[in-house]
Amino acid sequence: MSLTRRTFLAGSAAVGAAVVFPAPAVAARPDTGVAAFAFPLSAVRLLTSPFTANAGRTQSYLQFLDVDRMLHTFRLNVGLGSTATACGGWESPTTELRGHSTGHLLTALAQAYASTGDTAYQTKGNQIVTVLAQCQARASAAGFNTGYLSAFPESFIDRVEQRQSVWAPYYTLHKIMAGLLDMHLLAGSAQALTVLVGMAAWVKFRNDRLTLTQRQNMLDTEFGGMNEVLTNLYQVTGDATHLAAAQQFDHAEVFDPLASNQDALNNYHANTQIPKVLGAIREFHATGTTRYRDIAVNFWDIVTRHHTYAIGGNSNGEYFKAADRIASELSDTTAECCNSYNMLKLTRQLFLTDPSRIEYMDFYERALYNHILASQDPSSAHGFQCYYVPLRAGGIKTYSNDYNSFVCCHGTGMESNTKYGESIYFHDGASTLYVNLFIPSVLTWSARSVTIRQDTSFPEAGSTRLTVTGAGAFSLRIRIPAWAAGTQIRVNGAVFSSPAAGAYATVSRTWVSGDVVDVTLPMALTREATNDNASVQAVKVGPIVLGGLFGTSNLTALPVLDPASLAPTATPLQYTAGGVVLAPFYKVHGQRYSVYWSIGGSTLVAHYPFDGSVADASGNGRTATLVGGAAYVSGRSGQALDLNGSTAYASMPGGLLAGATNFSVALWARIDTVTTWSRLFDLGTGTGAYLFLTPRSSAGTARFAITTAGSGGEQRIDAPAALPAGVWTHVAVTRSGGLGVLYVNGAEVARNAALTATPASTTQNWLGRSQYADPYLDGALDNVRLYHRALSAAEVAGLYTSGT
Repeated sequence: MSLTRRTFLAGSAAVGAAVVFPAPAVAARPDTGVAAFAFPLSAVRLLTSPFTANAGRTQSYLQFLDVDRMLHTFRLNVGLGSTATACGGWESPTTELRGHSTGHLLTALAQAYASTGDTAYQTKGNQIVTVLAQCQARASAAGFNTGYLSAFPESFIDRVEQRQSVWAPYYTLHKIMAGLLDMHLLAGSAQALTVLVGMAAWVKFRNDRLTLTQRQNMLDTEFGGMNEVLTNLYQVTGDATHLAAAQQFDHAEVFDPLASNQDALNNYHANTQIPKVLGAIREFHATGTTRYRDIAVNFWDIVTRHHTYAIGGNSNGEYFKAADRIASELSDTTAECCNSYNMLKLTRQLFLTDPSRIEYMDFYERALYNHILASQDPSSAHGFQCYYVPLRAGGIKTYSNDYNSFVCCHGTGMESNTKYGESIYFHDGASTLYVNLFIPSVLTWSARSVTIRQDTSFPEAGSTRLTVTGAGAFSLRIRIPAWAAGTQIRVNGAVFSSPAAGAYATVSRTWVSGDVVDVTLPMALTREATNDNASVQAVKVGPIVLGGLFGTSNLTALPVLDPASLAPTATPLQYTAGGVVLAPFYKVHGQRYSVYWSIGGSTLVAHYPFDGSVADASGNGRTATLVGGAAYVSGRSGQALDLNGSTAYASMPGGLLAGATNFSVALWARIDTVTTWSRLFDLGTGTGAYLFLTPRSSAGTARFAITTAGSGGEQRIDAPAALPAGVWTHVAVTRSGGLGVLYVNGAEVARNAALTATPASTTQNWLGRSQYADPYLDGALDNVRLYHRALSAAEVAGLYTSGT
């Protein structure tokens, strides 16, 4: 955008009385490539919780807003009179983004109506739609092309097409179109669909006149989710011209690298890209074209693993930075709230695509509690909203206002706080119910003639209760988050199972009305290290990030935290450390805080015991991922990681040893088949930069190597022999300054005093897999440890003799 948002800024409750809802619109085309299905918002009633409090404040704001003020610039744009007072902020009559908030408002009103049944929201939405239809009908008289509808003149689109400076007109049109579609789908407005179809025809008319090159150049200007809303319209109407119009917004410059799983996001405006990718997954669901799915999946993996802060948000100054730059990107303009709004929409679509990937809803929970819930001012009767959530030490949240803000996150905040019921429950289209979030609520599952009531005080207590009313045979698939080791499920008081963390637990039975399922969810105190600095960490209880409270103190550096000093208080989820109170970040308002700390003490970066899970036992929160059939087997102590030699490996988070002058890696290995160039570990960014340990190199000996210049620049430590097969062997490598030492079974076997290369950003950190097309490891790994310092010979010997 030629004018950044940053630059511009510088110059009753969700439980309502039951009503009869209009019949939901029936889509002409069902989605393809989905394995889970959403319930309508009207099927989920929220019970008292922080979510209903946030929703209630936003609903009050929706009731307060003056429709005529919101429509003032629309009327003026087509020559209709208006005596309303103009809005300020991004909705002022001279701001090029004017009109976008009316689109957000339509969506929020439709969602509030669907969630509560209060027809006042439907009526207000219909009033807006009626005026928008009047404005659209005057397009020709105002000198615009048929179907055009906006609060700014059509010449803004000329400027986009001619590559002249203008502030994101298609972004604004997308918000209006999305709001109209939601009014049709959620509030039953046929008129909204008519207006939207007219806008869509105008969009295709404009773009059909352009060459492919002209269209692709035009897409460098932020256009929101035009491909998303047009695809959704295609699914609703079955009119293929809408899909063709959607695909005209496929941005090759962004999509092509993502289709190849390349992270090319550095210095791209973050919230410009997320809606494009949301459009891609919708295009997959409309067409079945797997390239669209791959673009969306790859983007989600890249962003959540390499560009995301502990609270689930991303971006600094609205832009993606280089992969794994987290500790080095803490400022007052981190974590734009729009980004998480869109990331949650994308996450939800990906869950529908592949509900077996529990990390989708683990991330959803993280961002929902620590960013979305945390970004509304609880002292505001109208739910004023953060634009950014500062993550520098000493940051403080600031908020929108009634009529002189209307920033992008003001608009998405209206939406986020009116749809909290949408992702708690899903179904498989038959007899399986997914329970994904632990939010007090009542689900009416009309297809099974049952209701499910969820009673919980989560996150203040790590448990939830599900009560069934009605009868029949079906299955509950309950998300057991990766943080919830030690979970227990009871059915009618009797122990049913103790499921592993990081997977769905299934409870199948013929249910009788009154059956109760109790789930305990142990919430351990952990720390999450940043990708680029293992000593910079956030403190969490279960999924809940804690913020250190510093009152009016505007810190100039990260506060130092001794983890041993953390002590619980009598208040749930609240701790003290060194005289500082740490409280749930979603409750931190009105004072300065720090989410990240400089951690003293141990420099253990990650520890993987692989005792039936991929959890990081160091407390740093660096959970690994099993890939390609990796499993568990009896280990050197407890269980171990079992790798099949063909497809299986474990992926660790990015940046584990990035920039470390001193480091150590220690592990137990049992090699079942010794193959040349297989890997115990390989941390790198590809074949140009890596550090690895192989049980046998082409020279016939075990080798550690590190390079930032490909294989020709490797600095190596060669052992006298290959690692043996069929027995557990302890292996460690340390580097202190330029001295690297290789240990086998607690004893030094080789060293190199010229080991000067420093680990790169290490975005691909693998156990059992090489950066090259080398054989995968056939064997088992146990108690893998990584340190940001060189272990002493005595410490290495101690790990060996302890057997852990």
